[in-house]
Amino acid sequence: MNNQGDTKHFHELEELRIDCAIKQKKGLHFILASIVIWSAVLGVQIMNIPVLTKNLYTFCCTAPLLPIAFFISKLIRVDFQNKENPLTNLGILFSVNQMLYLLIAMWIYPTIPDKMLMVIAMIFGAHLMPYSWLYKSTAYLMLSVIIPICALIIGLNFPSYILALMMIVFEVIFSICLLQENRILYKHMYREKGETK
Repeated sequence: MNNQGDTKHFHELEELRIDCAIKQKKGLHFILASIVIWSAVLGVQIMNIPVLTKNLYTFCCTAPLLPIAFFISKLIRVDFQNKENPLTNLGILFSVNQMLYLLIAMWIYPTIPDKMLMVIAMIFGAHLMPYSWLYKSTAYLMLSVIIPICALIIGLNFPSYILALMMIVFEVIFSICLLQENRILYKHMYREKGETK
């Protein structure tokens, strides 16, 4: 009896995860918004201004992520809130968790200012990992490991604008991967609906 109950709960959880992945398009709107954010950060990094001012402007660049993601969600038809699914709140919790790690970047800001962007890039990359479970996504899992490692290597050895450029490239690749994952998910969903009929 217990096994049947566990199996039922497992299937219910899987259905919620799939629903979240479909209605949120695996968070594609946020990744597309990140391309805009990192492009703005690149613009700041190539400016001929003091590093502390660059860091301040970089923080400012990250502020409009949510409204940009909301705007993009309307363009690509994403259910931004998806209130019917309780796992949406879990996704929000994953994002809020990243905000706490930004305290490390704030400490780096005046202490080792030329490495602040590297730390932000590493935090951004690492915070993607829980979404690999939520959205059943290989792209999130792979890039949550690859981005922090590459950010560390590039950040230690190259100017910050190279790091910002690297992040734009990763975000574009990430978006393409998510488009492909979404395409496969939709095909699978329609195939299952056809078999049910």
